[in-house]
Amino acid sequence: MSDMALLRIGILIAGVLLIVAIVFFGRPKKSKQGKRIEPGERDGARTEPSLAGDLSADGSGLDYSSDAVSQPELGLPGGAIESDLGKRPSQDFDKIVSLYVAARAGHTLRGEDIVVAAEKTGLTFGHMNVFHRLVENHPERGPIFSMANILQPGSFDMANIRELETPAIAFFLTLPAPLTALDAWEKLLPNVQRMAELLDGVVLDDSRNALGRQRIMHIREELRAYDRQHEAPPLTKSPRW
Repeated sequence: MSDMALLRIGILIAGVLLIVAIVFFGRPKKSKQGKRIEPGERDGARTEPSLAGDLSADGSGLDYSSDAVSQPELGLPGGAIESDLGKRPSQDFDKIVSLYVAARAGHTLRGEDIVVAAEKTGLTFGHMNVFHRLVENHPERGPIFSMANILQPGSFDMANIRELETPAIAFFLTLPAPLTALDAWEKLLPNVQRMAELLDGVVLDDSRNALGRQRIMHIREELRAYDRQHEAPPLTKSPRW
């Protein structure tokens, strides 16, 4: 199996976990969140570069064990204080649009490079320890879109960012957003393309295929239809008697 095929399989697994994790965005923290993890509890839990978790024993880069794929929540590094920047004001959403920036075959994306690229493209580190694109001068409206690591638990541990290597990062737009769906997409797409350029990566669509013009046009049409369906109904005039 080719490196690209393995990468697609790994991103597919991580993408499913990530989408499940998004469901928990904005929900009240569980009592265990924010608890500092003692050194003994972290033994064996160090994240290594892989497609969907830790490297498998056979070196294939894929680990299908239950431990590798059964932790969908975006977590916080031990003792980290969570920021509210990028927190959705509402838990309700009915559509997710996702894109990925993947490393080229034989390479990984480095944590330091990701942070620098995120800053250059206007992303803000915040809620759930991931990056967000916020509405200028109105961060309280929540994220236009967010960017997470495809490796568990999805967050970026800034205290150890120099050690981070990952095969891909995920961008997700949850609708409704603080902008219209189409406007949010027009913010997302160039940001993702610029990130790929800065990281020398490849942009993949939600099917883990290279993002092409036809797919971009299809997504735009989907989002235009979404906006039409969610337009406020026109005010009806009162009948004259």
